[in-house]
Amino acid sequence: MGTSKPIPVTVEPTGGEILSVAGGNYRILVSGKQTNGAFSTIEMLVPPQNGPGPHSHADFYESFYIIDGEVEVHSEAGSYAAKKGSFVVVPKGGIVHYFKNVSDKMAQLLCTVVPAGLEEFFEEIGEPAAAGELLPPPAMNAESIKNLQAIALKYGQVVYPPNFLDQK
Repeated sequence: MGTSKPIPVTVEPTGGEILSVAGGNYRILVSGKQTNGAFSTIEMLVPPQNGPGPHSHADFYESFYIIDGEVEVHSEAGSYAAKKGSFVVVPKGGIVHYFKNVSDKMAQLLCTVVPAGLEEFFEEIGEPAAAGELLPPPAMNAESIKNLQAIALKYGQVVYPPNFLDQK
């Protein structure tokens, strides 16, 4: 029996596209291609003392549910210790923010972005990885930072120097 209704998206425990991004593993569970751009959801495995650098995005919401571990979320508004079970929403508007795994074990986060598009940024900057495989973060020099900033702009993001929020 045919139907014109969309069907549910299902992802096996080892399914989804796994990318090495900034030393962590980001597994795209559902992409904007599957949701007509409405949202994307990404599982993030972040090693101790790791996480993305300061960045901002004016045109999408980014939320994080902390499945395991503890991350410090830093923004222009201050800092928040997000422990297992915590939920954080970075609103539209462009506030500069970042997070860092401050625990001594792998942090696991579920990130949802509304509308979708961030996953395409990760696809462009990330390296394919196998489940459980952690690749070292890429070396960052002036040229690679400039390249990352240019790619980020294509996806509605601004990338700042690592100490940007320390200067505030």
